[in-house]
Amino acid sequence: MSDTVTSDSLPDDFDPFEHLQSVYMPQHNVLVKRFFSDLPDDWKPNIATPRSSLRTACTMQDSDNQLMMTMRHHLLFDLLGYGRSDLIVYHSEKGNLTGSVVGHPKVYLYFSQDTQSVVPGEIRIDAEISFRLMTETQASYTEAKALALAEKVHSFFVVAHQGIVFPKGKTIYLYKDEAHGYRLQIYGNSKTEIISIIEKCLELQSVVYDENKLTISAPEKNSETTAQLQLSYGKERRKKRFRPVANVRFRYAYVEVPGYDKHIFLVDTTYRHTALFKNP
Repeated sequence: MSDTVTSDSLPDDFDPFEHLQSVYMPQHNVLVKRFFSDLPDDWKPNIATPRSSLRTACTMQDSDNQLMMTMRHHLLFDLLGYGRSDLIVYHSEKGNLTGSVVGHPKVYLYFSQDTQSVVPGEIRIDAEISFRLMTETQASYTEAKALALAEKVHSFFVVAHQGIVFPKGKTIYLYKDEAHGYRLQIYGNSKTEIISIIEKCLELQSVVYDENKLTISAPEKNSETTAQLQLSYGKERRKKRFRPVANVRFRYAYVEVPGYDKHIFLVDTTYRHTALFKNP
């Protein structure tokens, strides 16, 4: 590129794409490095581990054409969710605590439908289960205890690195054992499999399952497999389906500790977050 530049003109041999690439690529790669901050400072592109493989795929190179740059951007921002990783939490503990649970850490287990099983045009189905650690407080809970819990979550919920699956559906299974921090409400389609999930949640704290603490509510209305269209804000949009049936797979688990403003990820099979338990 020519060095002959005036304040109100571009060089004669100015290449818009080359210029855009030279400006955009370093900015993008800074964000990539930040997203993969768990990898060492002297990290070099490689595919030896899942995290390194993802970072290699996200990192822009001088030789990239427009399509490659677009795909790397899409992978980082849309598929891995850079910039919105904390927005996966749709709730807030602030101002929403009852006296009996104030100060007790809360564990969340997140499940979602496999992408290939999502009906075209429909929203991916997910599920979240949560419970309290009533034997712990914000003062007593430590990273060592979180790591011990992470190891249990991995043992109970991750099978062959694919994740436990359960069928979500229209029936509500409510398990209440508030003394131990459990008020599990799970939408399911199989009593046997939902009880198995409940038992795993209880086992994380060495709590024994009690069938008398389970109530089941099955509505007359059937699950909806296809969303109906409705006119909303000037356009036809899909209504939310009524408790659709789908298999949802365990993806990750994290803990919220009162007074600590970050989510502590225990296990993450998606590799989107830096978790305490490092997947093999």
